[in-house]
Formats: sequence, C-alpha cells, structure tokens
Amino acid sequence: MSALTEMESDTASVIRLDDAERAELAALAGAVCDTAPGLVDDPRCVAAARALSGELPVRLRARLRHFAWDAGANASLLVRNLPVDPAAVPATPTVAGSVQRAATTPAAALLLVGMALGEVISYDKEKSGALVHDVVPVPGMESFQGNAGSTRLNMHTENAFHPLRPDFVGLLCLRNDHDDVARLRLASVRTVVPLLPEPVRAVLREPRFTIAAPASFALPPGSEEPRGLLTGSPDDPDLTVDFSSTTPLDEEAAEALRLLEKAVDRGYRELLLAPGDLALVDNRMALHGRNAFQPRYDGADRWLQRIFVHIDHRRSRALRPDGGQVLRSAARHPRTTTER
Repeated sequence: MSALTEMESDTASVIRLDDAERAELAALAGAVCDTAPGLVDDPRCVAAARALSGELPVRLRARLRHFAWDAGANASLLVRNLPVDPAAVPATPTVAGSVQRAATTPAAALLLVGMALGEVISYDKEKSGALVHDVVPVPGMESFQGNAGSTRLNMHTENAFHPLRPDFVGLLCLRNDHDDVARLRLASVRTVVPLLPEPVRAVLREPRFTIAAPASFALPPGSEEPRGLLTGSPDDPDLTVDFSSTTPLDEEAAEALRLLEKAVDRGYRELLLAPGDLALVDNRMALHGRNAFQPRYDGADRWLQRIFVHIDHRRSRALRPDGGQVLRSAARHPRTTTER
C-alpha cells in the first residue's frame, strides 16, 4: 500500500495561525481556564467556551465555518500553531481511560475550537463521560485497537456503531512519539468511493452489514441492526465503517467490504502532527487511523487530546436527560432520521 502526499501540500486543508492569532486564542483559552472551578467538564467552563468561541480570530472563525459547511475533498482540516508550549507539557499519562479534567490552555483552546464548530459532546460509557480525552499509549495495551494502543490502528469511523456518533473529531497534538514516526491516517469518502465500481457501491449501500459496539457500552448481544455503509446522496455519500468491528452478512457483502478496505489502503493520506497541530476530521465522510510506533513509557510518549462535536445538539436531547453535554446509554439506541 502507499499513502498520498500529506495535507500540508493542500492549502485548502490547512490553516496556520500567525503569532498574533495564536496569542488571541491563548487569551481566550486563559479566560476559560479562569472560569471557576477551572474544570473543562463543568457547565460554567463549557458555557464560557461557547460564548468566547464567537471571539476567535476572524480568519480562524471563517475557515471553521467554511469547513462545517463543506469539509472539502479531504474531509479534514489541519489547524497549526495552537497555543501548546512543549516545555510546559507535563509527563504523558500512562493509565487506561486517561482524560483531561483541569482547564489547561491546550484543553481550553480545543474546547473553544470545538464550540465554534457546534457542541462538544461525550458518551457516559466512554472515557467516563469526559469532554477532553487523552490519547496515549498504555503499558500492556500495545495491540489494543483503540486510543490506548501503539500497534497499527485500523481505519474507522469514530463510534461507528452509534446512531448519534460524532459529526467531527478533533485531535490536538501535545507531543509526538520519540522517533517522530506516528502519523495520523485519513481517508475521505470523496477519494475512496471513486475507486470502487458501481456494483460494489450498490452492495455497500444495502443493509448487509453490522457494526459492533465496544464492550463498555454494554449493549445486548445481537442488538446490532443490519445497515449500509454508504448512506445519503448517491453522488456524494457518507461513509460509516470500522474495519475492526464491521461484519458482513453474506459473501457478496464480504467481498464488497474487502474491496472497500483495499480502496482505503490506496487512497489514505498521512499526517505527521507536531505540538500545537489540531486535526479536525469530518466523521461522516472520513475514516482515520494510525501507523504503529514504539512507546517507551518514560513520560515523553505521544500525547494527543481528543474531542467529539455534534452540529445538531437538539438531535441527541433524548440521551441527555440533564440537558448537558454527555450522552447517556440506552439499552438499544434510538433510531434517527439520519439512519438509512
């Protein structure tokens, strides 16, 4: 397999903040951090981030608004030079389920950008419902297909099983791995689908696949409903798949899934994230994954912070009984008009 060139060569997919814009964002993040009690999950900090997101640097706000309208051919946006000071980043966490509760400058900046796109949300069964997740390698979980692993992470839609999966995923780099080899992999449906013949696309649109939920969501065995992997417009579809948890229901569907994965392997891009780089991924249109890297567990391993964003906050209201940001689990997830 071979990757395409990095997004850095595509100026439509990259915005680099200048020093003045970085300082503006840092000041806004500082205001969020100063909001008592200084916890990013607290409703008061969330409200502050929501209000202050309207004061982000004009050029950044314009690019985020355009990205929310149309994520482009790559279905992703790289925002560079966010206020992350590598010298001030503490030791990389090494425990499973690690999250960021304290309102640090990077976490607050991440929250501000997320709120400019929509509403930052979380799931009660994932990372204890925290809004800002740590993506770090964990000792003993090297082969885990998830954010705690360090082996090759298969391409996937985030929370592909969930009818209210994130619209956007944000990944902010605090530090990369020691050898600077860990790369985010991205594959846009607008690149992948043209590589598939129409009969294969037709199979992928049909409800001939299931996608399993992680054990932490405690869904009843066999509760997955058959679904298609391509939905929406035939000319510009959405793609939902996780190559670690998607099961075809017949031989023709299995072959279509194999050809889809082969097309993804041909059409993905790689992105080397540096401290202060924020990758925004349209989770409706793009898959993401990662190549393997070697952690040392010495406090200086790769550390990303992650958020999930919904554009339509009202759509998840039934799973947010307190009206907050955290989606509660149900025995069987409600179907929505977005499922076809």
